[in-house]
Amino acid sequence: MRLHRNLVFAVVDGLHLIFNEGVYASKAVEQILKRDKRWGSRDRGFIAETLYDIVRWKRLYAEIAEVKEPFDRANFFRLFAVWAVLRGIALPNWKQLEDTPTRRIKGRFDELSKIRKYRESIPDWMDDLGMKSFKEAFWEKEIHALNEPAPVVLRTNTLKTRLPFLRKHLLDEGIASDPIQGYPHALVLKERSNVFATQAFKDGLFEVQDASSQLVAPMLEVEPGMRVIDACAGAGGKSLHLAALMENKGQLIGLDIYPQKLHELKRRARRNGVHNLETRLIESTKTIKKLHEKADRVL
Repeated sequence: MRLHRNLVFAVVDGLHLIFNEGVYASKAVEQILKRDKRWGSRDRGFIAETLYDIVRWKRLYAEIAEVKEPFDRANFFRLFAVWAVLRGIALPNWKQLEDTPTRRIKGRFDELSKIRKYRESIPDWMDDLGMKSFKEAFWEKEIHALNEPAPVVLRTNTLKTRLPFLRKHLLDEGIASDPIQGYPHALVLKERSNVFATQAFKDGLFEVQDASSQLVAPMLEVEPGMRVIDACAGAGGKSLHLAALMENKGQLIGLDIYPQKLHELKRRARRNGVHNLETRLIESTKTIKKLHEKADRVL
């Protein structure tokens, strides 16, 4: 595999957004991928997957690279070098990657892989808590499973389409998916793809939402015309699901303490064709008290 300078630099810039500026990984990827329209699917896949990999294995890679937060640009190149060496990718003769200790990286990886908190790339407190809470064999199995890349699951936006039509629409755009038994609106992708670039996404036909998360909104048993409050809406994955179950009828109030999350929710609501949603910033307990005993359902 040959590394291209513009793609590697894009990864480094993405790491800066995530670790130094606090941008959500998914948003950082989305922002970086808008840089160059000439990038093909393979280029975009490289940037996204490399960023997610380094985020997932940050603790392990930082220990191998012998760098600590706050990371500077040279540190990010060292993290990338560790990622590349461990995948057997030859490093180019660039100034940013010169003198990379390839043998030492492999040796440190072998050494640290014997220690669970480094092997699974988790902080000390989490490993300590896991050992106190569970038997070691169970904890080993669970924390390893949590490091497996999750499948990409979509939730059909029933305000605009139905699952069979969404599935066909995606297939027409080159993305194959399967229904999941027991999840009436879910599709799981057969292969990871940048679904955010699809026309189906731009048209608001679906949202990316884990299958387990899709079980939450139906538990409220909402009906059209109800007044429903999502008391911790965040960016609104479950709020949007509730709106669809309410068929856009009634009132849905999304609360959160972070204005940027509510801004994102409003943006997503517009794309989803949601009209019965109102967002309210929790600025004090008064925001909550005004709604006391005034809702049919609260999430």
